[in-house]
Order: sequence, then structure tokens, then C-alpha cells
Amino acid sequence: MSEFLSENNACGQNLLNIVSVGNSIIAEILRLKEYVPNIYRLETAADRQKYGEIILDFSYFKVAEAHEQKIEQSAGLSDLDLETRTNHLHLITRFYLAFQSVHHYATDLQQFIEELNSGYYIQQTLETVLQDDEGKQLLCESLYLYGVILLVLDFHIPGEVRERLLIAYYRYIGGDATPSGDESNIHDVCLLLRSTGYVQTAVGVAQVASNQSAASAALKYPEAYFARFKFDANFIDLVLARLRCDDIYNQLAIYPHPSHRTTALSTQAVMLYVCLYFSPQVLHSQGAQMREIVDKFFSDNWTLSIYMGITVNLIDAWSQFKAASSAVSNVVTTVAIKTLCQQQRDQMQKTLQKTQEIVREGVLDAGFVLEHANQIIVLMRQANVLLRWHCLHTSPAVFVISASGQQLSGQVHQSLLQQLQFGQGKLYNLLLNCGQLELTVRELLAELQRNRQTRWNRNREEAMQYLRELSEAFAGTRPLTKIEANPQLEQWFGQVAQRLQKLDIGKPQKAGRLIIQVMQALDEVQEYHNLHANMLVKQQLQETRDLLNSMAQLINLKEDIEIHIQMISDFSYAWQLLQRDFIGIMQDHIKRQPNAVIGIRAVFLKLASTLEVPLMRINQAKSEDLVSVSNYYSTELANFLRRVLQIVPETMFSILARIIQLLTNVIKEFPTRLEKDKLREYAQFEERAKVAQWTNSIAVFTKGILMMKTTLVGVIELDPKQLLEDGIRKELVNHLANAYNLGLIFTPEKGKTGGQVLQAKLQALAKTIEGYRRSFEYIEDYLRVQGLRILLEESQRIINYNVEKECNCFLRNKVQEWQSRFQSQTIPIPNFLPLQGDPSKSNNFIGRLAHEILRCTEPRQTIYLDLKSRWYDKRPPHDEHLDGSSFFSVLREAMAPAGLVGLERLYAHMLADELKRNLDKLQKNLTADRMWCDALSQLTKELESRDFPGELAKQPVKYYQSYTQRWLKVWPTLLDWILSLGQKQLLRQHIASELSFSSKCDAKLLENTTDTLNRALMLELSSNSKLCDEQGVAMLTEMQEVLQYTGNYEPLEQVFLTTKNTHNMSLFLFLFTIVHVGRLQHSKNTGSLLPKSSKDAIDCMPLILGLLTILQQFHKNVKMLYISYMCQYVVTVAEAQLTDKEMLGIEVVIVLRFLLEFVRVARLPLNVLEQRIPNIILSDFEYLSTPVK
Repeated sequence: MSEFLSENNACGQNLLNIVSVGNSIIAEILRLKEYVPNIYRLETAADRQKYGEIILDFSYFKVAEAHEQKIEQSAGLSDLDLETRTNHLHLITRFYLAFQSVHHYATDLQQFIEELNSGYYIQQTLETVLQDDEGKQLLCESLYLYGVILLVLDFHIPGEVRERLLIAYYRYIGGDATPSGDESNIHDVCLLLRSTGYVQTAVGVAQVASNQSAASAALKYPEAYFARFKFDANFIDLVLARLRCDDIYNQLAIYPHPSHRTTALSTQAVMLYVCLYFSPQVLHSQGAQMREIVDKFFSDNWTLSIYMGITVNLIDAWSQFKAASSAVSNVVTTVAIKTLCQQQRDQMQKTLQKTQEIVREGVLDAGFVLEHANQIIVLMRQANVLLRWHCLHTSPAVFVISASGQQLSGQVHQSLLQQLQFGQGKLYNLLLNCGQLELTVRELLAELQRNRQTRWNRNREEAMQYLRELSEAFAGTRPLTKIEANPQLEQWFGQVAQRLQKLDIGKPQKAGRLIIQVMQALDEVQEYHNLHANMLVKQQLQETRDLLNSMAQLINLKEDIEIHIQMISDFSYAWQLLQRDFIGIMQDHIKRQPNAVIGIRAVFLKLASTLEVPLMRINQAKSEDLVSVSNYYSTELANFLRRVLQIVPETMFSILARIIQLLTNVIKEFPTRLEKDKLREYAQFEERAKVAQWTNSIAVFTKGILMMKTTLVGVIELDPKQLLEDGIRKELVNHLANAYNLGLIFTPEKGKTGGQVLQAKLQALAKTIEGYRRSFEYIEDYLRVQGLRILLEESQRIINYNVEKECNCFLRNKVQEWQSRFQSQTIPIPNFLPLQGDPSKSNNFIGRLAHEILRCTEPRQTIYLDLKSRWYDKRPPHDEHLDGSSFFSVLREAMAPAGLVGLERLYAHMLADELKRNLDKLQKNLTADRMWCDALSQLTKELESRDFPGELAKQPVKYYQSYTQRWLKVWPTLLDWILSLGQKQLLRQHIASELSFSSKCDAKLLENTTDTLNRALMLELSSNSKLCDEQGVAMLTEMQEVLQYTGNYEPLEQVFLTTKNTHNMSLFLFLFTIVHVGRLQHSKNTGSLLPKSSKDAIDCMPLILGLLTILQQFHKNVKMLYISYMCQYVVTVAEAQLTDKEMLGIEVVIVLRFLLEFVRVARLPLNVLEQRIPNIILSDFEYLSTPVK
């Protein structure tokens, strides 16, 4: 490291830190671009209609007070605003911190320049820093990175979105301080990052926004954008001069050939291109300078990668600048393009042939690399120059700066492709050869460097041994054929061997000279003494010379060779082009040749080596951002590799579908016994041969991907077996999610009831899922994965994710996509748009299924018979609507236990939402409404008086009716709500019952174990509270989830919200009950209470469950008080009827039956009623209600 970057040099360290922060900011912007909340884009009409009043751009500043007042005065807007704030504040804050860091970067750089100019750094000025090699690199990079930050930010996060995010932060947090407590400069940030008017469309065409101010800004884009923060003019001029005149990275030494000049200066050329926007007068009017710049840097290189593969085309980028556009048009002419294309075509043919020959198996080894190191470096350099030029100039630019110049750049691009006679296949082959060559040479060089000393010593010992053998041979002591004794040669060979003994690789110059001298002396001795006449002596001399030559090559093997290869093989320019243009061709290659993954691995390792570009300065500065930045780029690259290799699972699944079709519909299963003459009929040779052939194809693909070695991509290690499993999971998730989405679309069918359509859909889905289960069971050994385990895990994850999304509708603090523990970047679960015209307005299939079940069991249209666990149509002839036991069994087969648990959770969220909304209103009326409070207080006083019923004993029914009639308008709404609660609780009970039954059958050991543990935990909790610490709560939460899957829970005992206990609640529900119980009648055929009329929207079981659900939210005393009021009603009315008519009326009998059913469902002991109702009435009410003849 140079003196400028030493730790005690404050100037160098400060500048290095600034540049390091610049690279970190770019990584943060690239990371955040995927997390922009969709609502802040306002792309859909629905989003604009819903959020248009609370998500605003900078026009908010003009009417801030009026707009805030408007939101405060509207309850709907206030709730929506609060919900948006709660759900997105964390992301909004992070976006603001990223935006603020851009402004901080600019101010820090400006402050550093001012400190340099003011003499703050001793013996350092702007000029002296630019004279230092590292100093001029960092100073140029600092300005360049700021320009890149602005361009990348505008490219990935449009101006309108930035404004909305900034306004959201301003409204929710305020402009006084940042989350870290520092003083906020939000107004400066807003001025810097306001919309430029530039819009990048999906097809890569730059457009101008519709409003006039944005349009004028976009016409000067990016000149006006860069001018928003003013840097020192002298600083900009000096940076431009240094970039224009110097080779600041000393690349010309690595690219000595004159035709490679623009490639050598490509990094510097990109920096110059960006920095020129800070001095637009040069682009506009300095024709001579621009011609010089274009001739030096862009004569054959007019497409640039400004940062990690974001490419721009100078033809459109400079179309609005007169001098720059004129200079580019002078070099990009028809004749120049034709000449250039001819040269590139010839070079491509030669280089492709050379690389193909050298990467052939068996050519490249350690000896070949040692002997031809220089030629290999030359070939690598030429291949990479060609690769760079073709990748950049044969692909459309990623970042289209100006729409006005795009037409001309498009014409030039088409002309170039025609002249070049371009075929992407050749470029792809060159890329594969180049990657394989670099990977192999690097591995061999690394091995040579590791074993250099050992290899040297071994060669030296072998050479000395050959020389000693020759010395002994010429002494006459070694029996070699036809060799006369020669004392002089004996002595000379011995002396040479001793000289070799003194060779030391640590002294390369001395050792190298001695080796050359020895090799020359051996040649002279062989010639002078005519030693080549003896083949054995000649052979030993030749082998000695080879060993000495290898030693000389090892001396010449220096570490800077690997550094040169690293620089030559830079592939950062293809970071985005490779993902955009080469995925298809790579996947086709893998489909044709599964072992092609070996070559593709080399390409990805070549691309991974470019991570050094954004990380070098961060690493030098020892920044804490190194881990997060390297992890981001490594993750992006790993995801790209997964996308390419995803073709393997896709192809496997397409083959698997054909196999399953044959196994299911064509091939017959062999019976246990078979007659001999029918053997040929069951053999089905052709069909079974096809199955074997297709199975072999799957095995070949598996073998191909497993041939790829474990690969370190940046900081992430990719194991081929894990890659294969992840790919299979991803493809399976896509298929399963699609099956669930398409299989659970419910449309009415003529001649079928809703329940029949629902069951048919679930049976079809169950068959599909069973097909996947059978296929994975058949193929898992060939895939070398645990197929059934993967199927269960991924189906459970899909269902849980969709349940989570559906439950978001009932939550204020919604779980965002990136927060979900069920979503994965590696194996993403696809999202489908909600169905148009869906009456339930569900987000996904689990919501549609839940609402369809609710529709089929609607209490207004159906009657539930508890004894049969079935729903019947209310209308005559009362056909069966849904069989509870068989339906939930089919539901479990189609959705697995995870689906049942998911439905249960969704219904629980629905219940919690309904209870919160309606119970709050009900409690408010019971405690605050004067009419309600007065009436209930009067009734309470009368019912609890000692002389009740007194005079009312003769007509108690009319007395109660005098109170119930006061809420005649309230009862229908309340009935609908209570029936809705009861319906959902009834479904939850059936789900729990099905889960419990299936776990007892299919997972008996798990069910017994969890039940025992649950009882133990309950006993422990009742005796002490040790389990109430953090660890204990975590265990109980995990235990609860397991108990849900085994069905070991009681839905009616669940408490959804905290409430204030009130006497009026039990009294009010009592009045509600006596009003509606009279609409029921007892059926002897069914032994249950049924509505008197088929048109009556009431059903007994949902009514009871709904009442119990409400009462469960309060203390148990409220429930007991409700029962007491009901019993008091029974006793009062019964006494009056027995006194008057000497028999019980039907009203009392129905209420008694209702009470008995209520106590049974609530799992209360019968003595609850026995303590409150005389035994004769409770036990003999049927007899007492029989007329006496």
C-alpha cells in the first residue's frame, strides 16, 4: 500500500473513506430498489383511487396544512394513513437514510476539497494529491462515484417515487431529526433528489413525464440533475484533465498492443464520461477537446458500462450535446463501422479457434502453463478484448439516456450487426472457452505457487542425480553400455552437480544465471565430446536440460501473473447483459448437454471475480459495510446462477409429467396372480421402454448438475446437490401454487348445488396432489433427493404464505412480502392476481376456499344437524347440502393438514376482526347510550328485586316483551352477526375434529406425545409460573402450533380480545335470546331445534355457538349471569302458565330445550341448571307441556 494510504495519513484515509462510502451507497440503492412498496408507485387505478389522497409528491408542500386537515377530518383517510404509516414506516425510514447518505456524500466530498484548498492537510494540496498514483485514482473515483450514484438512483427509483417516499418520511417523522438523532437536512435532500422527469419504461425507452416542469428538466437530462450540487470548479477541471491526459490505472502496460488501447483505458473512459456531466460546457462547445477525448477513448468503443453492467450508448447519451455528438459522429461512420467489423470478425474466428484448441481436455496442465505462460496471457488478453467489445456493442444499452438519440443509436446498432454477421452462438462459445481457460490456468498457477519450493527442490535433486549418474558412468564404475572412462568428464559432471546443490530459489537472479550457464555448458559438452552418439547419455542430458528449464520457468513464475489475469479477465461490464441476453442460450445448452454446467460454472466464476470492483475500496478502508455489500452482490450472482440452472428442474418436471401420464392412464399394474397367456398383455414393452428412457433422461440431468463442483460465489458457497434440491423445490412450488390457484376457482354449475361443486373441485385437486405425491415417490431415488419430504414442506409453506397474505386484510400491522418467514428469495412462492369479479374479494385461493365454504354453510339458507354433522337445505325437500365428515376428509386430502390449520387460522382472524368491530360498538352503546343504559338499569333493578315477579306474575311474557321491543331495529343486525360468529366457530370445530381424527390414525405417536406434554405443561402452569419467562413463552407458542396440527384444542375456549366486564352484556344477550328462541321449534325426527319457517334466517347451533363466542370474551361470571337470567325467565313464565293453564306453554319448552343444548355445547355440568330451575320443571317439562284430556 502506498504512503498516501498509510494509516497515519489523514488526507489519504479520509478520501479513501469517502470513496468506500460511495460504493456502499450504490450497493444500498441496488438493494433497496427491490423493496419499493408498490403503493408508492401508484401504477394501478385501484392504488391511485385508494391511496391518492395520502401518498403525495412535492406538490404537498404547497398545500400541506390544508391536506393534513383534510386527512384528520376524514375517519377513513385517517385510518388508511395510520395503516400505511404502521406498515411501511421502517422501509420509508431506510429509503430516507439512503437518500440522505447521497447528500452527505456530496457535502463530505465538498468539505474534503475545501480542506485541501485551505491547507488543512499539512503538505497536501489538490495538485499534490493528483500527483500521487493512489491519490489521483481516489480523487477521480470520488467525483465519478457521485455521478454514478445519481444515475443509478434515477434509473432504479423513479423521481416520482422518490418524492412520494420523501414526503411520507416528512409527514410521518418530521424534518427536525433523523432516526439516529442527528439534525435532519430533509429540505436539502428533497432539493437534490426531486424528480428529474426521466422515466425508464419496461422496453428500455427513455420517456419524459407529462407535466411541464418535469419535461423541461428531462430535456437537459442529466446536465441539470448533476448541477443541483455545486462542486469546486477547479476540482472538476483538474479531475477531467487528469482523466483526459494520464493513464491513472497504469493499464497500458498490461495492454501493450496498440489495438487494445481503448480497452486498456476503458475504466478511465467511463469515469471521464460520467465526470464530463459536471462540466457540460465541454460537451456543448469544446469541440477540440471532445475530438481529442473521442479519438483517444471512444474511437472504437462507444458503448460503456458505467457501473457493474449498467451500459450506456454515447450516440444517444450525447445526442443533446453539440460538440460531443459531433465528435462521436466523426468516428462512428459507415466506413469506420465496416472496417471495424471486418477486423473483429477475423479476430473472432482466429481467437475462437485458438481457445478451442487450448481448452481441449488433456492440453492444459502444469507443464504446459509453465512453458507457454506468456502465450497464454496474450491469448487471454485478446479473447477478453473481443469478448468485451462484442458484449457491449452487440447488445442494446441498459440505460437509455435520451429518447431523441435512440433512433440514431438503433440504426447504428442494426448496421453493426449486419456488417459483423453476428451470431450469439459464437460469442457464447468464446465466453465458455475464455471462462474455462481462465479457471484452469488460475487453478494451475495457484497449485504451482503453492508447490513452487517443493517442485523446485524435486527438479533440482533429479537433475543432480542425472549428473552424478553421468559422472559415475564416465568413471567406469557404472555399467552403462559402450561408454569409455573419461576422468575429465567424470570430474566436470560432478562439479556441475555440486554447483546445482547451491541453487536457491530465494535468490532468483543468481539461480537463473547459473541455470542458464549450466544448460549452455551441457550443450557445449555434448557437442564437443560427441556425447549425442550414445543414446543413453543423450537422453540423460536432455532430461537434465528439461529439469533445468523447468526450474528456470519456476523462477520466472511470479505472483503478478495472477494479478494480470485478474485485470485482463474483468467481466463487470456484463453483470446485467449476461442476465438479460444469455440466460436463454445457456439454458438451451444445458438442455442439449447436461454436463455443460461445468463450462457454465467457469463463466460464473469469471463473473464472480468482478466483485472485486465494488469491494476493493471498501476492503481497503476496512469498512464495516464490507460484509453487507459483498453479501448483496454474492446473493445476486447466486440467484442468477440458480435462474440459469432452473432449466434442469423445469425439464425434469416436463419429463415427469409424461411419465406420470403413462403410469396413471396407460400402464396396467401387475396383479398378484396372472395367467400365463395374459403376460404379454400386461408387459406393454413399448410403454415401459418409454418410461425407462424418460427416467434415464432425468437421471442424466441429475448427474449433469451434480458434476459441478462446490462453488464459492463471492462469500456464498453453492453446493450442486443443494442447488438441485432448491431448483426442484422452486419448480414444485410453481406447479403446486398453480394447481391450488386454478383448482380452487368456484363458478356455479347448472344442476349442481354449491356444496357439490365445492366437493368436486376439492376431489379434483386431491387427485392432482396425489399425482405429485406418486411421481415424487417414484422418481426421488433418481433425483437423489427426499421427494416426499420436499413435497410436504413446500405445500405447507405455500399454504401458510397464502394464509398470511389473506389474514393481512384483518391486521393493521400487515406482514410485508419481505418480512414473511414463509417467502424465500431462493425459492419464491408466486403471487397471483385476485380474480376479477370474485364476490368474496379474496387475495388468493385460500380466501376463495374459506368464503366458498362459508357460502355453502350459510345459516340463512342451511340447517345444521349436530347428530348427523351435516348441513341441509332449508327449502323443501331439505336436500343434503354438505356432509361434514366426508367433506372435511376430502378437504384434508386436497389441502393436507396444513390447509386445514390455515383455514382455521383464517376463520380465527375473521372472528377476531368481527368481534373487535362489533363488540366495541355494542359495549359503547351498553355503557354510553342513555336509552340503552336507562332501560337496562330499570330492568336489572326489577329483576333483582326481592318481590319479583309480584304483580307481573300473571303476564310475565308481556312484561319481557315491553323491554325487548325497544331494540326491534337492532335485533336483525345483531342476529346476522351472532350467526356469522357461530358459523365460523362451527367450521373451526369440524376442522379440529378432522385434524384430531387424522392425527390419531396417521401420527398416533405424535398425537399421544403432544397430548401428554400438553397435560404436563398445563399442570406445571397451574402450580407455578416458571414457564412465563421468555424461553417458556417461546416453548408454549411452539407447542400451541403442534397442538393445532394434531387438533388438540377447543375453538370455543379461545379468547380473541380483552374486554371490560359488564352486567349489561349478559342482560342484553338474554333479551336477544328470548326474542329469537321463539322462532325455533322442536323436531322429533331430528331431535333438535329447527326454524319454524324455511324462510326464517336462523339456525339453532350457529346461534348457540355465536352467543358462547361473545360470552367467552368476558369473565365466566358474565356467562353464568346470562344463564341465571334465562333460568329466571323459565321459572317465572312456567309458574304463570302452570297457575293459569296447569300446563307449560311451548315457549317455555323451547327455551328449556335451548338451555339444555347451550349447557351441553358449552361443556357445563347440568347442575348449573338444576341449581336455578326446579327439578320438576327441568326433568318433566315434556310431561308438563302435554295437554290433559
